[in-house]
Amino acid sequence: MTDKDVLISIVIPVKNAEPWLHDCLRGIQEQTLFSQTEIVLLDSGSTDNTLEIAKTYPVRLYSIRPEDFNHGLTRNVGVKYCKGKYVVMTVQDAKPTDSYWLQKLLDGFSVGDNVAGVCGQQVVPKDRDKNPVDWFRPVDEPKTKLYAFKAEDFDALSPAEKKAACSWDDVNAMYKREVMDEIPFRKISYGEDVIWAREALRKGYTLVYQPSARVYHYHNENVDYMFRRSLTVMYLWYKSVGFLYPKEPLSLRSVLSMMKTIAITKPLSTAEKYKWMAYNFQRHRSSQRAYQAFFAALAQGEESLDELHEKYCGKPPVPLKPTSFEKASAGEKIFAKNESFNED
Repeated sequence: MTDKDVLISIVIPVKNAEPWLHDCLRGIQEQTLFSQTEIVLLDSGSTDNTLEIAKTYPVRLYSIRPEDFNHGLTRNVGVKYCKGKYVVMTVQDAKPTDSYWLQKLLDGFSVGDNVAGVCGQQVVPKDRDKNPVDWFRPVDEPKTKLYAFKAEDFDALSPAEKKAACSWDDVNAMYKREVMDEIPFRKISYGEDVIWAREALRKGYTLVYQPSARVYHYHNENVDYMFRRSLTVMYLWYKSVGFLYPKEPLSLRSVLSMMKTIAITKPLSTAEKYKWMAYNFQRHRSSQRAYQAFFAALAQGEESLDELHEKYCGKPPVPLKPTSFEKASAGEKIFAKNESFNED
């Protein structure tokens, strides 16, 4: 394939991706547009078999120093290596749900004027090693959504409306390369996609959400990851669009709904059902502790909030590998209370 034959470039930052990389790259190879697609891998210091796996696929592999990795700037480096008119951002543990994933993303550019990017949907497969509460159970047909504003109109939106318009996702998004050159990602520890969406909308571009373009993606979580993830998400939305999450206590109705979902899920064993119930209670407790820490810091001022976030999320939270999750699940560690996150 010559450079001029490349329509789509896919950028994937990788590090110790051995458990997932085969599935990710095979899913891309099965795309109907693969003959017009190139894959750019950016490795930041893998110590497992990631590099050996990558060499068995038609990819272009580049290396960066682990200390130089940044969610925004590293992806900008990937864009510079791209030859395609369109650039797709995804991650090492995502896998297309069908062979039309790229085509569906590309089709999104034709549904509106001045479209800068198209964002798909990430869903959780119905696998026994994944939280059954999160399994993808569609009810309605997915509907395409478009957002476009003048800068002053975007600025006049409520925080909740801004959040809805900027819920961009680099697990599954396609960009016009020329727009990426105009609006590169910022240097940021987390949430480069949300900040990019905000800037694109303020510049008058149209963003398209195409939920029919799906990838499977799931993060294993322990209490450490749950807390850090919840905290950094709340911080990101507050800092980027002023959005504050409402406190959501675990009501009796939500408890019963969660328990019913797990109880009727086949083919889980009784032991697995008890494990996932305990897991979901722990997930809620971790998010509530993050909520309490966030608002306690915010009450003391922006500086205190920044310090809290830097303390726990200066480096982005890293999900467990499948083997680590299985080991944690076998004992009490995954459900244990992490005392380091208690409020003094």
